[in-house]
Amino acid sequence: MNLQLLRGRDLRPPSRREQSVPTAVSESNIQNIATTAIEASARKKALRFPVNPGTRAFYRRFYPDTTTAEWNDWRWQMRARIRTLAELERIFTLSADERGAAAQHSGALPVGITPYYASLMDLEDASEPLRRTHIMVGDEYVRLAGEEDDPLGEDHDTVVPGLVHRYPDRVLFLTTGTCSTYCRYCTRSRLVGNPGGEYQFNVRNWDRAFDYLEAHPEIRDVLLSGGDPLTIGDDKLDYLLGRLRSIKHIEFVRIGTKVPTVLPQRVTKDLVKMLRKHHPLWMSLHFTHPTELTPEVTESTARLADAGIPLGSQTVLLKGINDDAAVMKKLMHGILMRRVKPYYLYQCDPIKGSGHFRTSVDKGIEIVKALRGHTTGYATPIFVIDAPGGGGKIQMAPDFVVGRDGDDLLLRNFEGKVYRYPDPDGTLGRDKLPDAAE
Repeated sequence: MNLQLLRGRDLRPPSRREQSVPTAVSESNIQNIATTAIEASARKKALRFPVNPGTRAFYRRFYPDTTTAEWNDWRWQMRARIRTLAELERIFTLSADERGAAAQHSGALPVGITPYYASLMDLEDASEPLRRTHIMVGDEYVRLAGEEDDPLGEDHDTVVPGLVHRYPDRVLFLTTGTCSTYCRYCTRSRLVGNPGGEYQFNVRNWDRAFDYLEAHPEIRDVLLSGGDPLTIGDDKLDYLLGRLRSIKHIEFVRIGTKVPTVLPQRVTKDLVKMLRKHHPLWMSLHFTHPTELTPEVTESTARLADAGIPLGSQTVLLKGINDDAAVMKKLMHGILMRRVKPYYLYQCDPIKGSGHFRTSVDKGIEIVKALRGHTTGYATPIFVIDAPGGGGKIQMAPDFVVGRDGDDLLLRNFEGKVYRYPDPDGTLGRDKLPDAAE
């Protein structure tokens, strides 16, 4: 059965023949009829996007004058973001720690939460996972050894404003400083969300980036990030993608975004229609916790997948939020069911003030070990550390090599059993002494 039918959309009756407007109707009445028709069409489109029951109860309580059409308008969601202490207190019962941290904040990485995403958070419990990732606490102002403003050394590898050229054949294109929500562990906290100064659409900087890309034919892969590229309007994003597609040696264009998770209403039919023009196009979606797997997110990811856009995920490992094998398995299964391939599990970057979010590296390896063999390989992400100082992504994985016995390589499987693989020309495992009992 057609996937759109399964999602209950596009089940429209045949169009009725339009009736002509009687000649006696005044011009003002004609205008009123046209306006009413436009508004009715907008309402109909809005109602096609799902609203889960908990979210509906939330907006009726805190945004009682908001219509479903407004709630499902991504621009309304952006305008209505929770940005101040007063707005936080109107909705959440803040702990003393949260209130004090929010009151003293200034500069980049302000509080910023879409009403939709706030509806998924616990309003009373300050320890609830999604809430912890978006409402600041006092630990955010504690700087530990090894933490940096720019831990990945992106500024060092910036060749023109917004363009980071680190790997030989690919670049990171920071298109905007705006996000729909601001994660407290953001690796670019130095850049994003400056009050009154959020970087929007700057043709001059984009043109400098295009000039650099055209002059470097070795670049074949461009990752659009920021900020979040999907906070850019359709026309401007269309221009950006089209300009990149005009550069012949660029083969791959990827978009890194959290919007389909925190602002799923942004994935409109107009957006996906525009994105389809720029294939081949890939997206990396940022997921954090199973609570995010709502009917709205099911819809946003389905629209992107139906448009032929391969979807991968990137998840940051966070202490007390998703650093549990059962939680991570549920999240990975959930996104895979939504046609998103689990791709990267990131060790939390040592950005300043992130110590309360970071786990040990051992914890990440423990989780990957708990996934491998106990679920499909499609649901097992690659665990990586983005090396501080600009070293790039380094894969971390459990070591399943036991050692060698003559020409045989000894390997341990997910059950802990040891197996022999004939490898007469190999050297892997020579530095290990196999357990004689095995």
